[in-house]
Amino acid sequence: MPTLIGNEDSFIETLTHLIELDFDAAAAYETAIKRIDDGALGDQLAQFMSDHQRHIQELSSIVRDLGRLPPTETDFKSVLTQGKVIIGNIAGDKGILQAMKSNEDDTNQAYNQALQRTDILPQALPMLERNLADERRHRAWIEQQLTRI
Repeated sequence: MPTLIGNEDSFIETLTHLIELDFDAAAAYETAIKRIDDGALGDQLAQFMSDHQRHIQELSSIVRDLGRLPPTETDFKSVLTQGKVIIGNIAGDKGILQAMKSNEDDTNQAYNQALQRTDILPQALPMLERNLADERRHRAWIEQQLTRI
């Protein structure tokens, strides 16, 4: 699903939407971890969920520094990201991983688009670059597991 994150009117709106997206991703990982059969896969997914939780904390800190209140929970989109995992569960671990890859495609696109903004605050740039590197690592690992299964 294409994302519009990164195309907002202001950079702070982009940060707010990235936080919401990371909440959605963390919720999807939690759903996947509960349903995955392979314990080693579940352990890695738990590490990825932890990355998304760190993204939330770091981005929220910047939003607070800018005088705004960051989101504190997932929004309605989490139903979609979690729903992909629940439906993917029908096909077992491979289906769950395919759903998680789809979710990671969205987060990769969102961070890529956010980094294309011309109004990025200097203190946010290294964090956004690290978060994108995490997202790329998540997607690459999931793709590797899908070819293995």
